[in-house]
Amino acid sequence: MTTAEAGAMVHPLATPCARVVVVGAGHVGSTFAYALLLSGLAGEIVLIDADRKRAEGEVMDLSHAVPFTHATRIRAGDYSDCAGADVAVVTAGVAQQPGEGRLELLKRNAQVMAHIVPAICHSGFGGVLLMATNPVDILTQLAIGLAGLPVQRVIGSGTILDTARFRYLLGQHLGVDPHSVHAYIIGEHGDSEVPVWSSANVAGIPLGDYCAQRGLPHSESTFTEIFTQARDAAYEIIEHKGATYYAVAAGLLRITEAILRDQNTVLPVSSLIANTLGIEGVCLSLPTVINRGRVQGVLSLELNEREAQALRDSAAVLKARLNELQA
Repeated sequence: MTTAEAGAMVHPLATPCARVVVVGAGHVGSTFAYALLLSGLAGEIVLIDADRKRAEGEVMDLSHAVPFTHATRIRAGDYSDCAGADVAVVTAGVAQQPGEGRLELLKRNAQVMAHIVPAICHSGFGGVLLMATNPVDILTQLAIGLAGLPVQRVIGSGTILDTARFRYLLGQHLGVDPHSVHAYIIGEHGDSEVPVWSSANVAGIPLGDYCAQRGLPHSESTFTEIFTQARDAAYEIIEHKGATYYAVAAGLLRITEAILRDQNTVLPVSSLIANTLGIEGVCLSLPTVINRGRVQGVLSLELNEREAQALRDSAAVLKARLNELQA
C-alpha cells in the first residue's frame, strides 16, 4: 500500500454517516480514532496532523482493522475536511513532560491552538468543537474566542477523566462496580479540581453511610487519599510510561457518542460558565447536558460551603492563568 492510497481508504461497505475529524495523530488522537472505529459511531474518520506521514501511517494501521470492526471510511486529510464534519476533536499539542504541571503547558499549546482552531473554522465547520489538549479549560476558552462559533458548540473534555478515575478508585475501596458509584470531580482539570463528597453515593446511599453499613474505613483521611490518587494519577502514569491516552480516549468517545446520538447525557465537561455560584466568564467543569450540536445546559450542583469555595478558588486559578497569558 502506498502513502497516497493510505490518504483515501474506503471500505466497500461504507455508507454515508457521521464524519469525525481528529486533529492530532499522536497517542491520544490515534487511540481515540481506534476507539471510535471499534464503536461504529462514525461513518468517516479523518486524521489531520502536521506530520502528514504519521497521519497516513495511522490510517493504514486503522484501516486494516476495518474487516474486524465496522464499515468505516478512514483517511488522512486536511482542514478543508472539517467543513462537513459533525465533530472535530482537537488532541494536537505539546506533550506533558514528567514533573510538568498541566498549566505549565499553557503558553506553548496556546500558540498551537492559535493556528489549529481558526484553520478548522475557516473551512466552514458547522459541528461541535471538542477540545482535549491540556490545559484543557484555558484552551477551551481560547478556542471560543478563536473559533467564532456559538459558545454552546465548543466543549472541553474537562474532568470527565478525573471523575472516571475518582469513581474507579472509590469502587475499589467500596467493593462495588464503579458504574454503581455516583460522584463528580468539578472545576479545573488539574491541581485545583474539586471532589464533590456531599452528594457522592452508592445506589442513593451517602458514602459515609454505605461504608458504615459495610464496615469499611470512612475517615476524612481515607477519602482524601482516594481523591489525591485520582487527582495525581496522570503524573504517576506519565512517570511510568511517558503519557496517558487509553482512558482519555474512552472519555472523548463517550462525549462524542452523546453528541452524535443526541442523548442529552449529563457529563462533567468544560464549558463557559455564566453566573454559577458567583463564577462568570471562565471555562471549567460542571455536570453538563450534551446533545447533538451543543451544550444543552449546565447543571448547578448542591454544594456545601467548603465545596463551593473550593470551586470558586479553582475558577480564580484559571482566571489568573488566563490573565497571565493575555498580559
